[in-house]
Amino acid sequence: MDFQKKMPEKAAIILAIFVAGLCSLIYELLIGTTTSYFLGDSIRQFSLTIGIYMAAMGLGSYLSKYFPDPLLAAIFIAIEVLLGIIGGSSVPLLYYGFERLSPAGYIGLMISLTAAIGILTGFEIPLLARIMKKYYPLRVNLANVMSLDYFGALAATLLFPFLLLPFFGVFRTSAFFGLVNIGLGVFILWYFSEHIRRKTANWLYGFSLFSMVAFAGLLYFARPILMAWDSQSFTHRVVFSKQTPYQHLILTKNKAEVRLYINRIIQFSSADEYRYHESLALLPMQAAPYKKKILVLGGGEGLLARELLKEPAVEAITIVDLDPEVFRLARENPHLRALNQGALDHPKVRTVAMDAGAFLRESTEYYDLILSDLPDPSNEAVARLYSTHFFRLARSRLTPYGVFATQASSPFHTRNAFWCIYETLKQSGFGQVLPFHTYVPSFGDWGFVMAGNQLLEVLPFRTELPVRYLDAAVVGAMFDFPKDSDNPGGLLANRLDQPALLEYYLADWSKWSREKVR
Repeated sequence: MDFQKKMPEKAAIILAIFVAGLCSLIYELLIGTTTSYFLGDSIRQFSLTIGIYMAAMGLGSYLSKYFPDPLLAAIFIAIEVLLGIIGGSSVPLLYYGFERLSPAGYIGLMISLTAAIGILTGFEIPLLARIMKKYYPLRVNLANVMSLDYFGALAATLLFPFLLLPFFGVFRTSAFFGLVNIGLGVFILWYFSEHIRRKTANWLYGFSLFSMVAFAGLLYFARPILMAWDSQSFTHRVVFSKQTPYQHLILTKNKAEVRLYINRIIQFSSADEYRYHESLALLPMQAAPYKKKILVLGGGEGLLARELLKEPAVEAITIVDLDPEVFRLARENPHLRALNQGALDHPKVRTVAMDAGAFLRESTEYYDLILSDLPDPSNEAVARLYSTHFFRLARSRLTPYGVFATQASSPFHTRNAFWCIYETLKQSGFGQVLPFHTYVPSFGDWGFVMAGNQLLEVLPFRTELPVRYLDAAVVGAMFDFPKDSDNPGGLLANRLDQPALLEYYLADWSKWSREKVR
C-alpha cells in the first residue's frame, strides 16, 4: 500500500474514532434521560447508567484481545453496525418496555441495553488502536485514539443538552444516531473493502444498508409513532405534545376536560383544578395583611394568577417559570387560554422565564405574598426547591408581614414527603408554619403549607370573591389531619447537601401506581 493510499485510510480512521466516541456517549445520555423521565430520580438513573456502561466497556476491552488481526477491519465494521442498531433502537425499546413491563422488568431492559452498548463500545478503542499501529508507534497511537475518543465524548455532552434534546427529543435523536453509527460502518467498509473478503463485504453492505433504511424510516415516521404512543399512554386524546429544552409537555382533551402533563406527570385537570388553585391562592391571601405585590414561583399555565386577580387589592403579580414554552402555551393554546381567562396578558401580570432559585437570589424586590406552585420533588433538581436554603431565600424576599405558601404533595399518598416539607419550613426561620389540605378528585387528598413571621389568621374564612369551592365549612376542615395522614414525627428537614425529601417522596410513591401527580 503506497503513501497516497495510507493518508485517506488514516483520515477515515481518525473520523471513525471521533464519531464512535460521540455516538456511544449519546446513547448513554439518551438512556439515562429517558429513564429519568419515566421513573424520576435522575441521579440514581444516571449513576446506574454510567456505572454499568463503564464496567461493560472494561469487559469489552478485555474480550477484544480474542479477535484475530486479519479480521480487525471486518469486526470493527460489524461492531459499528450492531452498535448503531442497539443504540439507535434503545429509546424506542424503552418506550415500548415502559408500557408493557413491570418497573423491575423495565430496569432490567435498561441495564441490558446499557451493558450491550458498553461492551460494544469497549471493543472500539482497542480495535482502532490495533488497526492504526501500522501508521504510528504504540505511544503515539494510544494517545491519538484516546484523545479523539474523548473529544467525541465532549462533543456529545455539548450537543445533547443544547441542541439534540430541545430540538429533536430523545426518540428522534436515538434514531438519528443509530443511522449515523451504521453509516460510519458503511463508510469504513468502503475504505477498507480491499482488505475484506468480497463475500463478507457484500454481506456487511447488504445488512448495513437494510438497517439504514429501517432507521431512516423510523426517523421519518417519528412524529406519528410518538403521537400514537402518547395516545396509548394517556386515557384522553393528545391535542398538544412538545419536548422543550427542559421537559416534555402534553395536553390532553376529553369532551370538556383538559389535562396538562409534564414528563408524563399530571399537573391539573380542568374538571377540578379550581379546588387546588383556590386553596393555594385565596387562603394564604386571606392570611396576608397586605397583598399588593405577589410573586408566583411556577404556575406558568396562569391558573394561580387567575385566582389572585380576583382580589382588587392586588397591584402586581410576577410569575417565574423555568420554561418559556409553558408561558407560550398558556397564552396561545385556546384550551388553556380559556381556562386561565387570559391571565398572563393582564396588565398587572409580568412573566419571567427563569429558575425560581436563581430569581430569588438575584431579586432585590420584596413581596407581600409568595406562592410556590412547583412540581413535586421527584428528582434532585426540583427537590432543591423545597430545601431550607430555598425557603430561606423566599423568606428574605418577604415584607415584614409577608406570607409564603407552597404546594406540598399528598399527605396521604406521600405522607413522609408532605411532613418533611412542613419540617423544612419550620427549620427555615419562619415564626409560624401552618399545614392544610383538601380533596382534589384528580389527585386525591392534596396538601399545602403556609408560613410567616406573624400569627397566620385564616379562620373563620370569609371572602366576597367569586369562588367555586371554598367556604367557611370547607376551609375549617382543611386544617384537621386524620390519623393515617398526620405528622408521623422523626422526619429530617430537606437540605441541599442532604436531600431527604427526594428519598421520602420516591419511597412513598413506590407503594402506589405508576402514574404520579403534580
